[in-house]
Amino acid sequence: MEHYSLLKILHSAPGVLLLLGVLAHVFMLWKASRGGDSAVLQRKLKRTRLISLPVFALLALSLPISGWWLVNLAGFPLGQTWLLASSVLFAVLVLFGLLLNGRLAAWQALGDSPAPIKLLRFCAVYTGLIVLLLLLIMGLMGAKPA
Repeated sequence: MEHYSLLKILHSAPGVLLLLGVLAHVFMLWKASRGGDSAVLQRKLKRTRLISLPVFALLALSLPISGWWLVNLAGFPLGQTWLLASSVLFAVLVLFGLLLNGRLAAWQALGDSPAPIKLLRFCAVYTGLIVLLLLLIMGLMGAKPA
């Protein structure tokens, strides 16, 4: 396989895995919170915070590195607008990821008591914004930098 094609696949795979992983965790936590068993919900929140979020962070951190390598190998000129947009989107993605981690920590700290609606809404808003930012980043990944 040609190096450029392999690098395109290696750059696209983390973005797709990240988006699918976030959506899968949204469904998993929503289903667990509706089930009524607080032990199952606490176990899933713990796994999400201790295993999934660090893996998602590694996947997200691999995107700028493989993207730079891909653009450098292809010889695309990186315009200032493209660089600014990608760095701002990535910084906002990291910020919302940290905010979501804090809300999930607060949810986990509640233990067996039910979560307030405000906390659940913040989790939903942060997750929705993360999904939107991932879609924007994937669109920027697909756009040829000029």
